[in-house]
This record gives sequence, C-alpha cells and structure tokens, in this order.
Amino acid sequence: MKVKRSFPPVVDADTRLLVLGSLPGDASLAAARYYAHPQNQFWRLMAAVVDVDLPALPYDDRLTALRAARVGLWDVVASATRPGSTDAAIRDLVGNDLPGLVATLPGLAAIAFNGATAYRHGVRQLAGHDLRLIPLPSSSPLHTIGLAAKRAAWIALRDVLRAP
Repeated sequence: MKVKRSFPPVVDADTRLLVLGSLPGDASLAAARYYAHPQNQFWRLMAAVVDVDLPALPYDDRLTALRAARVGLWDVVASATRPGSTDAAIRDLVGNDLPGLVATLPGLAAIAFNGATAYRHGVRQLAGHDLRLIPLPSSSPLHTIGLAAKRAAWIALRDVLRAP
C-alpha cells in the first residue's frame, strides 16, 4: 500500500491560530490542495470564521486570505498508509513535528483540531506546551452532524483571532 504524505504547513510569523487536520484525503492529495473534496465543508466553515467568502476564491487566494487573517494550516500526520480517505483506516502513522513548528510561531495563541483523530494525536504531540487546544467537529462529509452544528463550534475560533 502506498504511503500518503501531508502537505507543507501554510503559516507565517503572524500566525495566531493554527488549524490542524489529520491527513489529506485522496481528493486533496490528487489535487495537491488542502480540503479539495467538494463536499468537505472546511472552506465554508473557515469563511464564517474569517469573514471572507473563501469558497468563491481561487485556491491560492484562499490561502492568502487565511494568512491575512492570521490563520495557518497543517496536519498532525506527516505520513501513513491508508486505503481511501477515512481517518479510521490510518496505519503506520508518523507525526509531523508540531512542537518544532510551534517554536517558529511567536504569535501563536491557539491550535484548533479539525476532527477527533487530529485532536487525539495532536494533543499527545503537544503535551507540555502552554497553548489553547481546541477540538472541532470534523469538516469531512463523513462526519454526519449538520453544517449548522459544525458552524457553531467553528465560529468560536473568531475569539482567538480577535483577542489582543
């Protein structure tokens, strides 16, 4: 089985909020873009957080808008084997160097985890760090709670971005 690998982080020195997924799904890997599956709700959820119509923008402009809002993206998993795109199928997991990345982000105030798998693995990697860790319902279409319920949890990320 082929090893699947995450993308490089999308961050800069001004990143205040880091949103971590688990490992890109097959549609994202094929497109070489974060959250490329058309049914994944990530871009709609983040649009509500940063007050920018992200789904209407070309991909590179979406990333620029996130950076302008001081939001970074990455994944907890650096590489793994996984048939398909479900987190439950992840095997042979190798984690990304989350503590190493965090050390390069002087303005980082919080890390949000897109789904339970990202949260479970990320919290272990970040044990001992003095950061706010925020579990979120997964933006994946496989996570069956409705968009409105997800949106309520995700929109709370605004507080991190608006804090002094």
